[in-house]
Amino acid sequence: MAESNKKPDDVFDIDRIRKLIELMKEHELGEIDLRQENQRIRLCGAGHGQTIMTSPMVAASHAVPTAAPTPVTSAPAASASESSTDGPHIAIIKSPMVGTFYSKPNPTSKDFVEVGSSVQNDTVICIIEAMKVFNEIPAEMRGKVVQVLVRNEEAVDFGKPLFKIDTRG
Repeated sequence: MAESNKKPDDVFDIDRIRKLIELMKEHELGEIDLRQENQRIRLCGAGHGQTIMTSPMVAASHAVPTAAPTPVTSAPAASASESSTDGPHIAIIKSPMVGTFYSKPNPTSKDFVEVGSSVQNDTVICIIEAMKVFNEIPAEMRGKVVQVLVRNEEAVDFGKPLFKIDTRG
């Protein structure tokens, strides 16, 4: 039987995918996102949408896996006396996982975003390190940062509010 054109480290090797799924189950992981050259495979566990999704990548900007979509909720209705960081137009970006919050890509860089920064859906707003994996967290909304709710290198839990975003701006 002839061997297919698989590379020894091919991310699309079916045996490797099966092993990754078993690891996800064993360690209760919600998602694995792998990239190899211009190929990508993303495995999502139950309750996280599709089970397997593959697609060619446009360009890999970083070798850091991306995180699951960030839960976003709007703040409750506001009274007229509230500050500009509260109200119906303010959305809260919450932590999608337990880990360590990093406001910048490395200790000598400036923060990804700060109060007054404009963000788009794909703007990386922070990194959360979980089990030695650095996950870039995108804003997943358009607006202006009005408040940063955590400090660099602070431990965060799943669902902890990280940023307040004014969705009007």
